[in-house]
Amino acid sequence: MNSPTVISLLGFVSWSLLLLVIMEAIRTKMVLTKEVAPNGFNPENSNLSPFMQRLARAHANCVEGLPIFGGLLAFSIFTGNQSVTDQLAHAFLAARIAQSAVHLLSTSPAAVTLRFSFFAVQMIIGVFWCYKLYEAVA
Repeated sequence: MNSPTVISLLGFVSWSLLLLVIMEAIRTKMVLTKEVAPNGFNPENSNLSPFMQRLARAHANCVEGLPIFGGLLAFSIFTGNQSVTDQLAHAFLAARIAQSAVHLLSTSPAAVTLRFSFFAVQMIIGVFWCYKLYEAVA
């Protein structure tokens, strides 16, 4: 059952978790070094460095996309239609990771355009999967 769909769903969840672990490790260090009080964090890290703000948004982007894109991957697994998602599953995961990586690196206009391009790839794949999954189960 180690299809590209299964691996990509696990990869998506793992990537989201990794971003959270990195953020919380940095926050823990900030509390231990008394840079920030334990109750001094905003959910979006708006009172912290620009990198921490981008990290919070990159993680939130993953969490926001998980029910949609992860749901399509899970649906294909549960209904036995992994053939629909297998071909583009790795491309989807690569675009997701690339989107987050660009988000972490910069908010320059060029970076934002590149980041949106990676998101657009995910949306196009998601729409394609949704269409093909409807065809498969109808």
